[in-house]
Amino acid sequence: MKGIQDFFEKYAFGVCAKLGEKLRIPTSSIRLFFIYASFLTFGSPLIVYLMLAFVMNFRKHLRRRHSLWYY
Repeated sequence: MKGIQDFFEKYAFGVCAKLGEKLRIPTSSIRLFFIYASFLTFGSPLIVYLMLAFVMNFRKHLRRRHSLWYY
């Protein structure tokens, strides 16, 4: 069970962890919300989750400052 949890924490974009840090809410509560909301609404929170992951990834790339000499 721990291996499965480690896999998902490593490859799940970190959206729940980032929301938990910003809102000062435990990450497990946010994950449970996404799971329960997904069952109740037939998966539509997954679309929100993926959009948040995309925005976080996009902002991470915008924050990096690359020099022309490193390419």
